[in-house]
Amino acid sequence: MTVSAEMAVLLGGTPAGEEGPPDVNRAMCPSRGILEHVTSRWAVLVLAALLTRTYRFSELRRTVGGVSEKMLAQTLQTLERDGFVLRKAKAVVPPHVEYSLTGVGEEAARQVFDLARWSEKQVSSVEEARQAYDERRRGQ
Repeated sequence: MTVSAEMAVLLGGTPAGEEGPPDVNRAMCPSRGILEHVTSRWAVLVLAALLTRTYRFSELRRTVGGVSEKMLAQTLQTLERDGFVLRKAKAVVPPHVEYSLTGVGEEAARQVFDLARWSEKQVSSVEEARQAYDERRRGQ
């Protein structure tokens, strides 16, 4: 094993080119795709909304302000494919489709819900940091 391979193992990773358990720091690890899906802007908001109750598409679109119909449909389809969202179509006229969380979806939703609420609490401090940064940059 080379020094860099040893370092990768010491840091909890897998040496480049070697398979191993999921490791989000490994370039080709499938966990990166999952992370990307659940942390996209629309997925965070959809998961957080579905944590509270089951929604129909139009209700969910109104709840998640600013999302287009196309983006909401794509986000729901991605979350459904990954096993986070359950789509239940009822055979009525007009069609009635409801979206809810699966067990793993609820677990993911709780994680991103906490992150979303944390970001709300940080607005003032982040705005202050941005202003201070911009003032420092202007002074250079």
